[in-house]
Amino acid sequence: MNKKVSAKKPADKKPKKSVKTNSRPWFKYYKEDNIPEKLEFPDCSIVDMIIQTAEKYPDNVAYSYYGHKVTYKNFVRKIEKAARALKNYGVKEGDRVTICMPNTPEGITMVYAVNMVGAVCNMVHPLSSEKELEYYIKVAESKYVLVIDAVFDKIYKLRDTAGLERIIVVRPSDGLGFLKQKLYRLLHIKKVRLPMNDGRVVLWEDFIANSYFYKGGYHEERGGDDLAIIMYSGGTTGAPKAVMLSNLNINAESLCDATMIRQIVPGANVLSILPLFHCFGLGVCIHTPLCKGMECNLIPAFSHKLFADILRKNTPSFIVGVPTLFEALINTKLGPNDLESVTAVICGGDTLNSTLRDKVNEFLAAHGSKAKIRVGYGLTEGSGAVCLSPEDSFADGIIGAPMPNMDFKIVKPDTKKELPQGEDGEICISGPLVMMGYLGDEEETNKVIKVHDDGKVWLHTGDIGHLGDDGLIYFGQRLKRIIISSGYNIYPTHIESIINSHEAVETSIVIGIDHPHKGQVPKAFIVLKEGYKPNKRTEREIRELLERNIPIYALPTAYEFRDELPKTLVGKVAFKKLENEEKNK
Repeated sequence: MNKKVSAKKPADKKPKKSVKTNSRPWFKYYKEDNIPEKLEFPDCSIVDMIIQTAEKYPDNVAYSYYGHKVTYKNFVRKIEKAARALKNYGVKEGDRVTICMPNTPEGITMVYAVNMVGAVCNMVHPLSSEKELEYYIKVAESKYVLVIDAVFDKIYKLRDTAGLERIIVVRPSDGLGFLKQKLYRLLHIKKVRLPMNDGRVVLWEDFIANSYFYKGGYHEERGGDDLAIIMYSGGTTGAPKAVMLSNLNINAESLCDATMIRQIVPGANVLSILPLFHCFGLGVCIHTPLCKGMECNLIPAFSHKLFADILRKNTPSFIVGVPTLFEALINTKLGPNDLESVTAVICGGDTLNSTLRDKVNEFLAAHGSKAKIRVGYGLTEGSGAVCLSPEDSFADGIIGAPMPNMDFKIVKPDTKKELPQGEDGEICISGPLVMMGYLGDEEETNKVIKVHDDGKVWLHTGDIGHLGDDGLIYFGQRLKRIIISSGYNIYPTHIESIINSHEAVETSIVIGIDHPHKGQVPKAFIVLKEGYKPNKRTEREIRELLERNIPIYALPTAYEFRDELPKTLVGKVAFKKLENEEKNK
């Protein structure tokens, strides 16, 4: 079960006059930090990695949830109970189980329990629209759903159209100790009414209790090449794409992270704020620490107001987040030594500008931490982080050195032609972190995964960057239009296609406008067809249409009706002009 698999190292090429990215000049940073150029990865499932950790560190804390702590030994027992319960309810090897959860103990337990029985986790955002949830469940052919009670109603409406066989409902207090459960329910929980006579619906506590009725085998042997996780990305068009990630993809992410970040050590703890349905969250904030004997401080919902309390109570070693989280950090009132526990700070999910970077470093130093913020770059199709800046490298635009076993190449957009050092082009990556492909969409897969003349398989990321003179990768811009709000990707073209489907709409354009806490939020500019006039009713109908089809976080915060939209010389909508207008208001 533990045979070794490793990415093949391509033959070195003699550098040309202009150094190209495949000469791997970033290896000099590996040498300085004692990072191996090549790692070997175990050919096993993601749950097997956790079991191996539990054997080494049985009494280490695996996770804490509002102060309730669970050791690795007990965490594995919880996974085994959930695995038996899944088998008792008929889940078979290869089945897909949808997990529609924030960061709670039940969510992460189910990820590994599903993996243990040889099934596949279908990870979806709880704030997704009903239409999106239906798509996610149907494209994955999932018959089983684990859902937080707050969004149960949306899932229950899909029980017949999506052919659901079992809906397991979690209350946020389920992962707490008995007394805290009682208090939490008394003060915070608005009871969700569950249908009395529908055997397809079961509460988490009853689901686990039923594990005792199953006496057969439940731990299926799975290898690195087997599908483990399905997550969702906008692909190249903005419409949702189901990204298939293997056991090797997720395990390689964990081992690469641990190799690149020397502060990842048993007993350290990470603030697990980034959600488990987000690749950065699952890979970097949950699986990586759990593979190394660390403690995950599970935070199901981020609050600017409570951030100071979260930091003081959890005393994290690691803070991993998106730029908006660090904007919140520097506006948090803390004492001079409240961050002395912090040894590593990683930012990903969006571009970190130099002003914010410098403010974060100053804030850390002023509150007792010796850490300095490092920048990661990644994408769902790359299993999370694929590149990380070295410690003490702070140039503008830097995203750093590729992870071990990962190759980067800069090519002329829409081609496979490699560009020389210093020249901007599309970032392509190759290695064990590249996804298996898009589920059920060979055409879209072939657009982004291509075999180059070197015989290697390359993922075309859709991002522009270059190889710097210092041997590190720098990010420039995105080829496809995208808005990033609180770390979530929002695709304007997808929103526009829905707006344009309204009978009154001639055309529309959606842009990102600045927001004090979220970075950016969408705003829609709409031109109506002849004979229609802007009014509150039309705006409400468009808003309701979007609410049925996209998640809450992607909804435009403003709608502006215009007689016409500005155009470029070739007749395309000049969205950059609209962006400049908004910035100058």
